[in-house]
Amino acid sequence: MIVEIGHFALVLALGAALAQTVAPFWGARVGDAGLMGVGRSAALTQLLLIAIAFAALVNAHLTSDFSVLNVAENSHSAVPAIYKISGVWGNHEGSMLLWVLILAVFGALVALFGRALPRVLRADALAVQGLISVAFLAFILLTSNPFERLMPAPFEGRDLNPILQDPGLAIHPPLLYLGYVGFSIVYSFAAAALIEGRIDAAWARFVRPFTLVAWSFLTLGIAAGSFWAYYTLGWGGFWFWDPVENASLMPWLAGTAFVHSVAVMEKRDALKVWTIFLAILAFSFSLLGTFLVRSGVLTSVHAFASDPRRGVFILAILALFIFGSFALFAWRAPMLKQGGLFAPISREGALIVNNLLLTTSCATVLFGTLYPLALEQLTGEKITVGAPFFNLTCGALLLTACFVAPFGFSLAWKRGDLLAVAERLTVALVAGAVTAVLGAAWLSGGSVFAPLAAGLAIFVILGTLIEVVMRVRRPGLAPAVALKRALGLPLSFYGAALAHVGLGVTLLGLAGLGFGAETIATLHKGVPERVGPYSITLDWVGERVGPNYKEAATSMTVRSGAAVVAEIAPARRQFAARQMTTTEAGLATLNFGQVYVAIADPTPDGDVPARLYWKPLVTLIWLGAGAMALGGALSLADRRLRFGAAARAKAGGGSLAQPAQ
Repeated sequence: MIVEIGHFALVLALGAALAQTVAPFWGARVGDAGLMGVGRSAALTQLLLIAIAFAALVNAHLTSDFSVLNVAENSHSAVPAIYKISGVWGNHEGSMLLWVLILAVFGALVALFGRALPRVLRADALAVQGLISVAFLAFILLTSNPFERLMPAPFEGRDLNPILQDPGLAIHPPLLYLGYVGFSIVYSFAAAALIEGRIDAAWARFVRPFTLVAWSFLTLGIAAGSFWAYYTLGWGGFWFWDPVENASLMPWLAGTAFVHSVAVMEKRDALKVWTIFLAILAFSFSLLGTFLVRSGVLTSVHAFASDPRRGVFILAILALFIFGSFALFAWRAPMLKQGGLFAPISREGALIVNNLLLTTSCATVLFGTLYPLALEQLTGEKITVGAPFFNLTCGALLLTACFVAPFGFSLAWKRGDLLAVAERLTVALVAGAVTAVLGAAWLSGGSVFAPLAAGLAIFVILGTLIEVVMRVRRPGLAPAVALKRALGLPLSFYGAALAHVGLGVTLLGLAGLGFGAETIATLHKGVPERVGPYSITLDWVGERVGPNYKEAATSMTVRSGAAVVAEIAPARRQFAARQMTTTEAGLATLNFGQVYVAIADPTPDGDVPARLYWKPLVTLIWLGAGAMALGGALSLADRRLRFGAAARAKAGGGSLAQPAQ
């Protein structure tokens, strides 16, 4: 009965989404405040109904109701409760339900906290958000019903995909979807501004909090996914340039460009058309990722579905929102006023350079991802565009963007002094250059990327910190005055500084990989094997039984010289229900680096084939990503960027400056 209630709630949610689409849009056209207000009620109703549907599916998984096809295909009575819950979104149908739930959450945020918004802007934004919900709710109900019954019900389920039975995969999809879907509300605001034909700095203040929320969650989602791939798949890497990985990177690159562009628009009332374009682009790439994962056009460890019927439906949604929005953009963008002027040497100019590098990187990833797919569809020829292409092209562009970042952070708005900024950054430049030279000497003719990236990382970190110090303390300034200046700086400044430092920390972690070591060996009990500065000794081999798997387990000791520094327990798990084997890597974190061991199946005489890695500074990759996301959250905590704060600011002219009644 609960399952039927969930299904019925989803049908009612489609009706609420239709009301949210039609009523406020028509009300905005005829000036009817009552109709515009329907959008707010419909958005909240839609969230309640989808939450009921989602709770019903969670209940079916927790109670192992195998009469529901989704549960029978993706759960097992012996699976731990956390994986029963994560199994809800560990499949196509459930993940789409999570998708629309988050979509409804963002629509409800506008409904609840958007009273300061102009009535027409809020009505149009809710209408566009409602239209997105209509499309995806219809997709779920017509092609991907998560409540489909199975008669007769099997005695036991097929189990959740073993590689998804991991804490990282329990949190990765929700974080990623909060980023993907978060850009939908930015898209809706952009479409609403184009419909009305007016946009100003007040619009940027309304949109920027949503942008920071989406970007921060997407950053965390990508980081969580890469860390899961690193320690679960047993290959020792964290990024494969897989098409689905690229599909998450593209909206992040476009979203990062948008974060910077909307800041220019808010501060200088400039780059209006470009900012709208980026808002559309970020969500368009989110939709493209949805298509790639669920259309069946590629095979990937990340892909959910291979049903061409679903792919055609999503392709139609893709065409509606991407081509429809760009057609609206082409029609209305020429009517938008360009806004304030600025000198080429200024913070605005540096942010434009940043935007061009990021969007060019995004276009490069798009080409490298879609070209092999298009070629195969057109000619049947299969080619692979892999890491060498992406590392060379995107690597050069993104390293250049990292070099520009400290200059952009230090330059003044409207008109800057490049020479003065260069003088302030001299220490950072010298430290970065010395780091690069020493790294190149250490590798003695090895990869150029690692020492160059290390030098740039040091430059980005020190350059950002120098600007923070210069803002707080000047020569001869009393400590009490400096403290007062530090407390007086806006949180958004500290958030931006933390995000830039996080970028440098991540880059330093990436650079450290070039100084690592790898050993492939068969381990014998009691015989140490060396990798980098450490030795690893196999102590024990045996078997263990888990709740729904059997495990070939080992115990190993990591030594530095004669001293024991860590103990690790890499394993191989066999899941009987799915007849699949997974690798549990043994990890030991040592001074921001990690010893990493992945094993194959032990031999009958107790020897263990293994890959041993020493990865210096690898943990900085994820610590830096966390710092970037925290920087976004810190900026969001700034009073000026809170939802509704724009109501207290006077915007100059235009309908967007008139608050809702």
